[in-house]
Amino acid sequence: MSTNWDKKLMLTEITKPFENLGGEFISSPKFIQEKLKGIKAFIFDWDGVFNSGTKGEGISSTYTEADSMGTNLLRFGYWLGHKELPIMAIITGENNLSAKKLAQREHFHHIYFKIANKATALEHLLNSYNLKEEEVAFCFDDVLDFPIAEKCGLRFMVRRDASPLFKQYAIENKLCDYITSQQGGNHAVREVSDLVLGLTGQINNVIKERTAFSELYTNYLTQRNTPVTKMFTVKDKVVCKV
Repeated sequence: MSTNWDKKLMLTEITKPFENLGGEFISSPKFIQEKLKGIKAFIFDWDGVFNSGTKGEGISSTYTEADSMGTNLLRFGYWLGHKELPIMAIITGENNLSAKKLAQREHFHHIYFKIANKATALEHLLNSYNLKEEEVAFCFDDVLDFPIAEKCGLRFMVRRDASPLFKQYAIENKLCDYITSQQGGNHAVREVSDLVLGLTGQINNVIKERTAFSELYTNYLTQRNTPVTKMFTVKDKVVCKV
């Protein structure tokens, strides 16, 4: 598999701005950078990641366009480096209509709804695309996500300052590689996307080509818009289509 690592930015030039914001590298930046070379899929939790996790009667679980753009730029950067699309999925414990809208609009490959044991969805995704656990990167925020975090190759945990002992547990049990500076609903997904683009050396190329709406970008966009999002849930402990 070919790669196209941009050497213009030194590793410290990439990581220092994130550390200055409050991001924490639990694993070394070099380790994360090397692991990213083997990543083929990105999984996102929804509540507490794309939003603050606020719920209640009549309250919609939302997302921001900055985070949506982040996932698009992330895939564009991967496409530039690998000449193929990464597998993209959302796994959520609820039936989130906003998650469905984002996944379909952005042509994610899979979205899993109302998944109590999220490891079940991970196993289904791995089998669907012949992936290995170490080829998956996961962005998450809470204890319900640990069954996936303990298996994946890379783990990006969204900060929640109100849970210091939870954070300590995640660190001590090696369940996260990077903790975002931003909390859910405050562009944490965009932070993860920018970090990945920086560490894979594609940030400058991605911004330049997207700004120009270049032929490279339009070719990517044509391929990105090809997948039709498949929706799944669990019934009687079996993953099935919605």
